[in-house]
Amino acid sequence: MPTPFAYTGSTSTGIAASIEAGVRSGELAPGDQLPAVRTLAAQLTVSPGTVAAAYRMLRERGVVETGGRRGTQVRAAPALAGRSTLRLPVPAGARDVSTGSPDPQLLPLLTGHLHAIPAQPVLYDEGALVIDPLARLARERLAADGVAAPGLTVASGALDAIERVLAAHLRPGDQVAVEDPGWANLLDLIASMGLTVEPVRVDEDGPVPESVAAAFRRGVRGLVITSRAQNPTGASMSAARAAELRTLIAQYSAAVVLEDDHIGELASTGFHPVADAAANWAVVRSVSKPYGPDLRCSILAGDEQTISRVEGRYGLAARWVSTVLQSLVVSLWSDPEVAALVRRARTSYDQRRASLVEALAAKGIAAYGKSGLNVWIPVPDETSVCARLLDAGWVVAPGRMYRIASEPGVRITISTLDTADMPGLADSVAAALRPRARSYAV
Repeated sequence: MPTPFAYTGSTSTGIAASIEAGVRSGELAPGDQLPAVRTLAAQLTVSPGTVAAAYRMLRERGVVETGGRRGTQVRAAPALAGRSTLRLPVPAGARDVSTGSPDPQLLPLLTGHLHAIPAQPVLYDEGALVIDPLARLARERLAADGVAAPGLTVASGALDAIERVLAAHLRPGDQVAVEDPGWANLLDLIASMGLTVEPVRVDEDGPVPESVAAAFRRGVRGLVITSRAQNPTGASMSAARAAELRTLIAQYSAAVVLEDDHIGELASTGFHPVADAAANWAVVRSVSKPYGPDLRCSILAGDEQTISRVEGRYGLAARWVSTVLQSLVVSLWSDPEVAALVRRARTSYDQRRASLVEALAAKGIAAYGKSGLNVWIPVPDETSVCARLLDAGWVVAPGRMYRIASEPGVRITISTLDTADMPGLADSVAAALRPRARSYAV
């Protein structure tokens, strides 16, 4: 039995530092419950207010979360360096369908495109926030999807862009409306920024308008939504849903609206933008899914004020996204063979995803995956289903990583599976959902 963690400290700062140290060392693991405020206060002979202040500091830093009757516990992804990876090891022989990553076999090789990088070194006073060829191609691609870009810049991936837009308009304590279930990394980022989340329901067509309206009425200062391939549910915004949301967003000009189109060219569903119905808005389009996660580059379009604020802060800190990466994106976007590979990947992902949803439906199991790389399966008990699937040789992602107040589920990434794998996986899911037979002692 593990030794209980030894909490220390006589001030709120000291207690918080003690808990942070425990998280960094692994003595306090993700999901571990912290003592009740009065219990720890008595143990350390301090006032309950001192412990409450320590817990509040840790919440604002994104280290812990408070969940009503569940009390205070270490976040699934605490915002601290030095922690070990949160993903469970994959046993020998098991298939890992929890990652959310694209199929490496369907990503373009960069070797030939490295020759597109300008030979002349770029010096400190020569770096460009966005190089002209990339800006031109990005504007063309966005315009084809109905997005005018009064302001345009580049960030180091989707999360970096989202963080910079939120920081440009919001302050710690502000509320941000996000999809529920939603992207786990986004939830952790928002917590680390000292912002609070307001859950918005999502169905196959995107954020539910009534839920978005309720969040606006509660005074949220920001709204982050996913255009297509919503993580984890695979939702894709329909034209009708987009029209409803545009009308709604236009009524609440005080909130910044950020639209994440992380799937980009891999989506077979149309793009129906809504963010630009707001006064302050941004659309993020990452290159990670179609071209490779190691290309830490995303296009950020938005109103002039938002982009000006983002670029101003970027210029003071990171200075610019590497022009090496920007030149690589230009080369990839300009290559017909790469475009053909992306189209092939899109078709393959659609076939794999549809195959799993159909195999599950044949067994009477509801599953969702309108677009993207993932399928979402509502389940009554995540822990049990994940454990039984692991016994069957499948590592899936538990829904608690993605949920705020929504119902339990599990996420399965289809990107590295074949259609031939789907019947066996569906059988395993069906068995994992089947009630266990109970035995009774005589």
